[in-house]
Amino acid sequence: MKQNTLLQIAKDFESPVYVYDSQTITNQYKRLTSAFNKVKNVKINYAVKALSNISILKLMRSLGAGLDTVSIQEVQLGLAAGFKAEDIIFTPNGVSLLEIETVAKLGCQINIDNLSILEQFGTKHPKIPVCIRINPHVMAGGNTNISVGHIDSKFGISIHQIPHILRIVENTNMTINGIHMHTGSDILDIDVFLYASEILFETAKNFKNLEFIDFGSGFKVPYKTGDIETNIEEFGDKLSARFNTFCKNYGKALTLAFEPGKFLVSEAGQFLAKVNVVKQTTSTVFAQVDSGFNHLIRPMLYGSQHEIENISNPNGRERFYSVVGYICETDTFANNRRIAEIRENDILAFKNAGAYCYSMASNYNSRYRPAEVLWHNGEAHLIRKRETFDDILRNQIEIDLKPKKVKV
Repeated sequence: MKQNTLLQIAKDFESPVYVYDSQTITNQYKRLTSAFNKVKNVKINYAVKALSNISILKLMRSLGAGLDTVSIQEVQLGLAAGFKAEDIIFTPNGVSLLEIETVAKLGCQINIDNLSILEQFGTKHPKIPVCIRINPHVMAGGNTNISVGHIDSKFGISIHQIPHILRIVENTNMTINGIHMHTGSDILDIDVFLYASEILFETAKNFKNLEFIDFGSGFKVPYKTGDIETNIEEFGDKLSARFNTFCKNYGKALTLAFEPGKFLVSEAGQFLAKVNVVKQTTSTVFAQVDSGFNHLIRPMLYGSQHEIENISNPNGRERFYSVVGYICETDTFANNRRIAEIRENDILAFKNAGAYCYSMASNYNSRYRPAEVLWHNGEAHLIRKRETFDDILRNQIEIDLKPKKVKV
């Protein structure tokens, strides 16, 4: 989107505001499916947790995607967006057996990641096909906070526990129709991911009734100029060839599944915030915006770097700024970052704000969560209203705290 368009959106819908470009999402989806066009059956299940707005889900459905969900509420969102239950995979962690059973009754694909629930579910519902999430003990990402394939991860069943899985499957006579892994985000080395895939292929050989193999996701997207990203085309060529060979040896064509979130929506999103104050201290120039980690927590939580552009003064002389928020905590978006000269009331655009940004927002400090806007077919569409004070009070219950009169 052009800077003038973003400025107009900030004016029309006020700041702070999230803006998503539907064409960028569409291009990313087509890029991923094209990379695996040599595989007969490919299923892209969009990871709802990345950006769960129902309009985004409807866009994904129009592209032909399924959904990867981690809670019953995400499943319900998917159904409300028009997805068929069979196009939704449920991959929770640490939830109750009751929640899994409730989702199974809806007709969704169940993915189980621990031995206890696998045995309980298989004992009670042996006829319901189940996918198993494997922990390959491979870290394909760079940041330990977002890598979930390491040996101490809470996610998945260890590859060293395959004999336990096989015993449960044999004792319950349950059907395993899928094998799944997810090594984490920001995959930097394709060969490491392919190594993890070999572990998944070896695991898959133990099950004779598979319908699909789910390789998770975690593809790296560029967060700044010159940043590296996963070479999805090279990865597609290499994994496709290996997958087709496996299917030939397995005796039937399986479905190759992925569950991308960040790859599809990250670069499509921008977060617009207005500068309230430019504050000079003895050693730092702070640009203080009308937002904080209540709206965009990734820089503080993960150390993520979002490129920041002053779209009100793009050709201004660059200076060093620390961009901070208005929350009564340390909410630093950037330290000593070179940005075109910032003035009060300028609009700053935070790039790569499509994934895990609004979906992790909160009402901390009793601040309102911002609006969301979708730029689609050359027009700005409001897809979530900015919260109001009524939203802050909603679900709160005032009780009578007057002291009771004591009879003498």
